[in-house]
Amino acid sequence: MLEALDKRIIAALQDDLPITPRPYREIAERVGVGEREIIERLRRYRQQGYLRKMGAVLRHREVGFFANALCAWRIPPDKIAEAGEKMSSCSAVTHCYARETHSDWPYNLYVMLHAQTREECRAQAAELARITGYDDYIMLFSTKEWKKSNVRYFQEGEEEI
Repeated sequence: MLEALDKRIIAALQDDLPITPRPYREIAERVGVGEREIIERLRRYRQQGYLRKMGAVLRHREVGFFANALCAWRIPPDKIAEAGEKMSSCSAVTHCYARETHSDWPYNLYVMLHAQTREECRAQAAELARITGYDDYIMLFSTKEWKKSNVRYFQEGEEEI
């Protein structure tokens, strides 16, 4: 169970890391603890499986990746875990998740692909089809981006869990 301090740390880490030689020290000062405490808690979050990774968020359009597609796949329900494992192991896939189907929408496995061109995205999807053996999918290309932000799990100052 997360403590109030954990929530304050997570709230502080939801923003961009300060671009300084010791960003965790600045976060620690903001949260009201020592730098070592922040680092130790981050290690614990990782060990406990709460924190998967920390990294830069690339603004893909600004660096030339103009094509991205949400690919929705129709996978037999008893094979979705296997197909999801295979697709998520591919470096081209940035997101991979399952969802329930609906009577008018049979797709149950979704992946996000990013590339410089739509043709490259199509080639990536074709490779996923080859790897998994499933080729019943639809590609939904983005045409405009209105918002892209980090998830906000906690707000600073929020004490209740």
